[in-house]
Amino acid sequence: MNSLFGRPLSVLNVGLASFADAIEKRGGAATRLDWAPPANGERRACEALARLVGHPGIDAANAQAVERYLVAQPKLAGIGAAGEVVPGLGERMILHAGPPIEWRRMCGPMRGAIVGAILYEGWAADEKHAQAMADSGDIAFEPCHHHAAVGPMAGILSPSMPVWMVENTAHGNRAFSTLNEGLGKVLRFGANSPEVIARLRWMEKTLAPTLRAGLEHLKDLELKPLMAQALHMGDEVHNRNTAASSLFIKRLVPALLKSAAPPADIAAAIEFIAGNDHFFLNISMAVCKSMLDAAHGMAGS
Repeated sequence: MNSLFGRPLSVLNVGLASFADAIEKRGGAATRLDWAPPANGERRACEALARLVGHPGIDAANAQAVERYLVAQPKLAGIGAAGEVVPGLGERMILHAGPPIEWRRMCGPMRGAIVGAILYEGWAADEKHAQAMADSGDIAFEPCHHHAAVGPMAGILSPSMPVWMVENTAHGNRAFSTLNEGLGKVLRFGANSPEVIARLRWMEKTLAPTLRAGLEHLKDLELKPLMAQALHMGDEVHNRNTAASSLFIKRLVPALLKSAAPPADIAAAIEFIAGNDHFFLNISMAVCKSMLDAAHGMAGS
């Protein structure tokens, strides 16, 4: 014991930070392990948790849920109008990212994106009237996840927007996501200027029909292998999508050239996608949604 205090101490502090604070104030070093008793030490809650840990029924249900996730086979089924293909999307409804939330409690970027969606849909003539409409209760706001859908950032999805349709052929469920707008002034960050609305309408009227024509010659594109290859090429298929977007356009261009879409529209679509390294992001989100939804609702999990 005497020799213990004759050499530098290596202290591991578990839990209460004040002990490590005292050591560091006196020139010592302490490694902090952030730990607290389960359920904040509440006895009945701890006992309930203890009964669940290692429960064979729960373990079996969890294993089955994970298996459904792992064997999912997401394929690109096409592009549709959100109001026609997204389940339960009402005529005057806007979907958003995150859990349920009222208009008055939404953050600025989400409110800005909703105003933009209202202008895009033509429900209001200007920003002032769009805000009043959102505040009046005339429009229903619901989470994307309640409608088999996902969206980046604010995640705004309205009935006229074109959406990717990803089908998990192993279990028959579908997931939906909007098309990626690119970077800069975009709806998902809360921008709603005329150029943002004009781009959204171009995506609806030109980009989506052009891609749809190309996908007729690229049926049931398997997305897991493409994403796996992109991961090996340095993507994480979230904030870096350079490889995935490039692999996708490599498959898409020959299909577009075989289609009956106007050559000028094909050229514009290719130029737009090639200039947007994040284009595949929304597809990857729908892929993940389709796989995770396959594991959702497993009894006992």
